[in-house]
Amino acid sequence: MGKTKYQPRWQVFKPVSKFIEKGMAGSLLLLLATVIALTWANSPYADSYYGLWNTNIVIGIGDYQFAAALGHWINDGLMAIFFLVIGLEVKREFLVGELSTPQKATLPIVAALGGMIVPALIYTIFNFSGTGAHGWGIPMATDIAFALGCVMALGRLIPLSLKVFLLALAVVDDLGAILVIAFFYTDKINLMGLAASAIVLSVLWMLNKRGVRRTYPFVILGILLWVTVLLSGVHATIAGVLLALTIPARARYGKELFKDKTSSLITSIPDKDFDIMLVDETEKRIISQLKHAVDNIETPLQKLEDALQPFASYFIIPVFALANAGVNFLEGGNGMGILNPVTIGVVAGLVLGKQLGISLFSWAAVKIGIAVLPEGVRWSQMWGMGCLAGIGFTMSLFITNLAFNQPMLAYQAKIGILSGSMLSAIIGTLILFADHAWHKNKQA
Repeated sequence: MGKTKYQPRWQVFKPVSKFIEKGMAGSLLLLLATVIALTWANSPYADSYYGLWNTNIVIGIGDYQFAAALGHWINDGLMAIFFLVIGLEVKREFLVGELSTPQKATLPIVAALGGMIVPALIYTIFNFSGTGAHGWGIPMATDIAFALGCVMALGRLIPLSLKVFLLALAVVDDLGAILVIAFFYTDKINLMGLAASAIVLSVLWMLNKRGVRRTYPFVILGILLWVTVLLSGVHATIAGVLLALTIPARARYGKELFKDKTSSLITSIPDKDFDIMLVDETEKRIISQLKHAVDNIETPLQKLEDALQPFASYFIIPVFALANAGVNFLEGGNGMGILNPVTIGVVAGLVLGKQLGISLFSWAAVKIGIAVLPEGVRWSQMWGMGCLAGIGFTMSLFITNLAFNQPMLAYQAKIGILSGSMLSAIIGTLILFADHAWHKNKQA
């Protein structure tokens, strides 16, 4: 207890700082993929852009085959891995992270709820009885990669506690988006497929409870779970989240057992120099046992998250953006302009709904005494961060694909996502920069 109390703040937040630094590279790749997609879709080679993602891909064994366009494989297959990573992050945050205690979790949860409810209501006001009514979930999401990119651009102007708040809010936001997809953007249910999914989930749960700590059984059964969820009618990406919930978060070795195992092994290492390489068989055996001990103190959840996080950030999300962000602006001349209820609803939901929902719900939570502001954070900074949360790029595009089958409605929604996200980024960045400048001049 005493050590934690006097631990320097930079050490306490070091894992968060490392995550934010890694997120910057992912943000740049995502931005690059988006620019390429928009440029390609509006170039003389636009037909090749759309033709690529409509290329039919067949995967199967014998008579059992899945045939779908490349874009569908990305949205239903690769994105399932992305949702697995989200699920692992959500589970970790609720177990040991920024959502692990009521004191830590209350403000991000309340803020995220406001940031989902208000944008959905604003969108619905513009599309209550129109053809775009089913798209109410589009402006609910926050793209943490782009939001972090804006935060990183501001550097030391933003207190680390506010960045931690944004990360925690994004985790709850992702969880909310997952629930919305599962319950409101699901096709007709196939009971046989649903039953098969329940059986696979039961086996995964039993493996966890029986102490299985190897990752490969969970990965193999996870692929089977993806197939059964796909057949059930529930969107296949939900399989990633369900799999994450079954991944063990406890290691095979506890701290004391690990110390006992490793200390005895270290003291038994022969007194021989091995600066160049290991040649002594005893040394090799001891080092192998040390590796085994280290492997047994790391949880399967940590292993999978560490392995998949770079793949999701540096490959899956940029590829998803490349396949889905390509909007041909020339189509606006065919009756698809920006002055329509869907586009206006998405822009208003992201730009106004997010900042109002997050700011007002946070203020109410602090006012009634169920939450407190992060240390060193001002309400003006919370407002700016609420604006940045209106960058709803990746998940908003994903929900658009689920909400609309009509190309015109999908086009209108994507225009709204691009416009609303850009405006949110500009407004949020300007507010946070102006807040810092004003307080700096005030102190001077």
